[in-house]
Amino acid sequence: MAAALAYDERMQLGTVRDAPRRAVVPRPLLPGPFRMAAAVLLAACVAVTAVVRVHFLGRPQYPSRGRPGWLSSAVDPRLQAALRPFPALLRWLPEFGTLAAVTLMTVALVLACLPSRRWREAILAAVAVPAASGLTEYLLKPFVGQPAGQPSFPSGHATTMFALAAICAIVLLDPPRRVPGAVRLILALVALLVAAAVAAAMVAIGAHYFTDAVAGAAVGIGVVLACALTLDLVTSFGPVRRY
Repeated sequence: MAAALAYDERMQLGTVRDAPRRAVVPRPLLPGPFRMAAAVLLAACVAVTAVVRVHFLGRPQYPSRGRPGWLSSAVDPRLQAALRPFPALLRWLPEFGTLAAVTLMTVALVLACLPSRRWREAILAAVAVPAASGLTEYLLKPFVGQPAGQPSFPSGHATTMFALAAICAIVLLDPPRRVPGAVRLILALVALLVAAAVAAAMVAIGAHYFTDAVAGAAVGIGVVLACALTLDLVTSFGPVRRY
């Protein structure tokens, strides 16, 4: 009797081992409900950048070489007046958008994704931020920015800071640990607020016009969304992991 039971247990164990292993579908960066919204927002970012640039085409971005457009003329003095009482903020906020600071924050994002094996998020951070910065500094500024003067369109500080904020928001869509939705929303808003503060500080110190900051934000967010949608599309056709 004992021998028969042992034989049955061995047979059941062999059946379990030989059973097909269940497929594990990779977790997308943008879950289904957010994918269409991301595509719409990406199109809006492209449209905003194009409309702002075309509207101000041929207008030098520095007062010494020409006058700002009506939008910057309306917004810039208000931002400068609002931030003038806070000289300390105007000194250290722009430091967040420097190459060293952006590189450090990007590396920190990549490393934060590795322990939980969030490979897509790590790749997104490693690729999207340099791509957004390179697009702004080496393509848009020299060739689309201001051919009549020193290029400043779009703002590189705004581009990289809003790219980092967009990546944080994507990571918080589906964190590895259960985090309340309200907490995730607050964290994403804080990241966007910091990015907006850096862009506003650049306008307040006269390094950029408001239109530069708006276009930079659109480029940064748009590049991140484009990279996220592309990664989801490419990796969805990759090999399926099984266990």
